[in-house]
Amino acid sequence: MPTVAEFTPPAGSVLMFSTTWCGYCRNLKGQLDRAGIAYTEVNIEEVEGTAELVAEVNGGNQTVPTLIFPDGSSATNPSLATVQARLSDAASAGR
Repeated sequence: MPTVAEFTPPAGSVLMFSTTWCGYCRNLKGQLDRAGIAYTEVNIEEVEGTAELVAEVNGGNQTVPTLIFPDGSSATNPSLATVQARLSDAASAGR
């Protein structure tokens, strides 16, 4: 099974586990696009082992969107403000 470390994104960006039918995923992707936040999307229905990884991160639930941040932490269905704050905090810590 894949690990979070294998999906940890570079500084300043996030990785989003999603599905094609998820309205919350589409909404967050649009917000990230408008805010200029880089992200990589991984469809948990297409990439083997990722549905199980998302379930592991979320206490057994395959909830999307689940984001992985550069520090390896995760957030489930976060707001844009939460994503911006987490990336800003990471950038400040790296100074």
